[in-house]
Amino acid sequence: MFKLHVVQARYGDALLLSFGTTAKPRHILIDGGPSGNYAADLQPALAAIVGKPGKLDLVVLSHVDNDHVVGLLDLLAAVEDDQVSGRPLRTKIAGLWHNSFERTVDPGGKVAEQMQANMMMLARMNTPLGADTLETFYGIKEGNRLRLMAKKLGIPINKGFKKDVLLAAKTPVKFGQLELQIAGPNKPQLETLETEWLEWLNEAARKIAKDAATAAMSDRSIPNLSSIVLLAKCAGKSILLTGDARGDYVIDGLRTAGLLKKDKLHVNVLKVQHHGSSRNTTATFFNTITADTYVLSADGRHGNPKLDTMTWIVESARERQQPITLVATNETETIVALQKQLPPTDYGYTLRLLPRRAHSIEITLSA
Repeated sequence: MFKLHVVQARYGDALLLSFGTTAKPRHILIDGGPSGNYAADLQPALAAIVGKPGKLDLVVLSHVDNDHVVGLLDLLAAVEDDQVSGRPLRTKIAGLWHNSFERTVDPGGKVAEQMQANMMMLARMNTPLGADTLETFYGIKEGNRLRLMAKKLGIPINKGFKKDVLLAAKTPVKFGQLELQIAGPNKPQLETLETEWLEWLNEAARKIAKDAATAAMSDRSIPNLSSIVLLAKCAGKSILLTGDARGDYVIDGLRTAGLLKKDKLHVNVLKVQHHGSSRNTTATFFNTITADTYVLSADGRHGNPKLDTMTWIVESARERQQPITLVATNETETIVALQKQLPPTDYGYTLRLLPRRAHSIEITLSA
């Protein structure tokens, strides 16, 4: 048995892998969605799929953006509440995978130092941080909080990984019949990200000194953190889980992990990175990484999933004459536009939408 449950996460991600046998299913949770998502959708989905009490073989935080981490914080807080109240734990968690900002992007502490200096400059000028910057800083803080909560609950973190960091590797980690192979980040990517962060923060400092109010609003060039990218294999089927990683980072990580054949990879399911944002991918990416089913977790925030991204997917599949399925958590204006501009019957794709008020939609790879 091998299934992917795409949990309603609005503008974030929350994904549940189920594998093993029907009699003895096992489960891995990847990301938990934004604020409010645990109570609204993740908790009911876990209760229905994993059971209460239930067990997760692993929880993975792909990266520290708050639309991925907050739901996991709420999950651990609920487990802690059970523990201190003397109730049976609603969910037992056997392990956590999470690359901390300090151990990956900022091992020398230079980024944090410059970040603090910029924030102090803005504070002296009585200028608030812009929304995107606040979300980024908040996510880093909440990622640290997740690790502290996991330690408090006795949940092993990054067990078996050198220097407490997950990097692209050619050897998969096995969970019974399931194989999880880390396909990103790799070491050069992390070194590049540290440089990009420092360059962005230094440029931001210059802008703050010149015009603090304008600089505080110029947030959209913040370098993305490098997400953990996973290739899950079971029963002869495969799922590529990309978090919010950039398309070139995904391909480079797959190459490091030895997963590309003739510079191509086909999987049964591809979780489209960064909620279908066209800033994180290109048409070339969808010619390099192909799939039978594409998952789009988004609700229209920031215009995601972008029409350009879905067009690239559909046109790539049509060119190789492969019928595909798009699985979306919400019907957005761009999804409606896609169907008008590229009708499913003409372009050979099927659209599956998570039903209204449903907590998750299931993709069955092996019964």
